[in-house]
Amino acid sequence: MKIGLYIHIPFCQQKCLYCDFPSYANMDYLYNDYVTALCREIAGQGGLYAGQVVDTVYIGGGTPSLLSNKELAVILDSVMRSFNLAIDAEVSIEANPGTINKEKLALLKGSGVNRISFGVQSFSDSLLQTIGRIHTAAEAIQAVNMAHQTGFENINVDLMYGLPGQTTADVGESINIAAALSVEHLSIYGLKVEAGTPFAELYAHGKLGMPSEDVDEDMYDLVASLTSSLGYERYEISNYARKGYACKHNLKYWHYQPYIGIGASAHSFQRGERMANTGCVTEYIRLINEGHSTIGFSEKVVGESAMAEFIFLALRTVRGLKYEHFNNYFNADFFHKYGAVISDLEQRKLITIEVDGIRLTEFGMKYGNVVFVAFLD
Repeated sequence: MKIGLYIHIPFCQQKCLYCDFPSYANMDYLYNDYVTALCREIAGQGGLYAGQVVDTVYIGGGTPSLLSNKELAVILDSVMRSFNLAIDAEVSIEANPGTINKEKLALLKGSGVNRISFGVQSFSDSLLQTIGRIHTAAEAIQAVNMAHQTGFENINVDLMYGLPGQTTADVGESINIAAALSVEHLSIYGLKVEAGTPFAELYAHGKLGMPSEDVDEDMYDLVASLTSSLGYERYEISNYARKGYACKHNLKYWHYQPYIGIGASAHSFQRGERMANTGCVTEYIRLINEGHSTIGFSEKVVGESAMAEFIFLALRTVRGLKYEHFNNYFNADFFHKYGAVISDLEQRKLITIEVDGIRLTEFGMKYGNVVFVAFLD
């Protein structure tokens, strides 16, 4: 089976107020040392997986586009030299509109990147300020246009709804602007207030000003209907694409397929084992330089836990879970094991039972957590 490769760049210019991802601001003094260590890990992992074909590469963060052209070129060259990439491999990178320019886009395109994902979140300047983004709506529009001009034919825009002070009209306006920019893919996420973030502190003191539950539902409904009317096909709970432009790398996660994680905090999944590199950037650099393992966490995902995870990930997609896929992976009969749960969820109109599998209904997509919990119980 072909595998995916994830590379983590843990740096950002400014931490967003809602973000709980492993990323760090004001660490530019570590960029060069980190890139050197990263390339050493890339080379080492490439040797371990020399016999396997990599068909997706995803460089995420943090803000990968914060690195210099030289640093990005070194990373991409290391990937191309160390791994056996499929001729049609999807090579993605995340970029912040405030840290991109024509020269950087040309460098990325010329180095093998064929998909770019812009973390826009909103095309409203006031909302961008509210959530702590460093770019403006005009810069986001300019970034997408420059990517088109550079020759990128696979562009994603990340958007968010449920933001403090946001209206349903704001959500619709951002989706319409993204569509007018002719992007091939939209990732649209509802805000979740995560522990340890500035937003969590504000929320705890009643100072966040979140939309009501009814307004949040209206936003969700608008996202689903408007994206469809604009020609984007929903293929996962939060992801929409024009035909042929679903993100192949993210599909690996949802289809329970193997992937390698490289860099501080990066996760890997191989043969039922999940591993994560240490999240401390300086510790990661030290371990690489001293020739030690960077693994900070590992666990075997087996039995009921593995089955529940498999189901949860598969049901996030519109195609849903296929009995044959589950049965072959676990050497078990899905319908025999979960027949009662399936029957109950169907009666509640949360899932549809088909000849070859089950999938969430539109209602089930909206209340997916209810379905996922049912399989855990």
